Amino acid sequence: MRVLVVEDNAALAAQLRAALAEARFAVDHAPDGEEALFLGETEPYDAVVLDLGLPRLDGLSVLRRWRAAGRAMPVLILTARAAWTEKVEGLNAGADDYLAKPFAMGELVARLQALIRRSHGLASAAIALDGPWGQVRLDIAAGSVTRDGAPVRLTALEFKLLAYLAHRRGGIVSKTELTEHLYEQDFDRDSNTLEVMVGRLRRKLGERLIETVRGQGYRLPAAAA
Repeated sequence: MRVLVVEDNAALAAQLRAALAEARFAVDHAPDGEEALFLGETEPYDAVVLDLGLPRLDGLSVLRRWRAAGRAMPVLILTARAAWTEKVEGLNAGADDYLAKPFAMGELVARLQALIRRSHGLASAAIALDGPWGQVRLDIAAGSVTRDGAPVRLTALEFKLLAYLAHRRGGIVSKTELTEHLYEQDFDRDSNTLEVMVGRLRRKLGERLIETVRGQGYRLPAAAA
């Protein structure tokens, strides 16, 4: 999953990027409102962490413009602890959740994961991917995968790829979409890497788990009724 962190405080932005990267997010950063507005309108983020007190363009204005332009990605706003009016204004402007500063990084990560799950219609962080390949369990919050009860070791990119397909389960996901959601903006993107990762996931979790739809992309089978 790819997220945008909009924060002008360099130290806090670095802490946010580190915590989210550890939770296996691809993270972009905007230090001011104008860059945030541009990135949010041109890049396909799965979620945004948005500070309201920004230089050049304030966070509420950025959020309102995103929503007016039809950008529907989940947005978690950061507010001052005592500024309850900011929370109300942010929610009315289209925010999905908020955190008051100072906050625990673990709570921010958990809230962001929950927002992304809900945006894809998932109620739990644990996703069952059962089929002829066996019983595969993916725990987004814990960052773990098991097959028939045994832990399976995945690289960070393998986990990100599997998690994104699981959130889009039953739908075809193109290589372009995967590339846009798995890598940060300045990452050297190579579609051949996706093919290699898919091959490794099949070897670890079952050859039939990830379906190749010729000329279109990849798909995880829809959940059983």
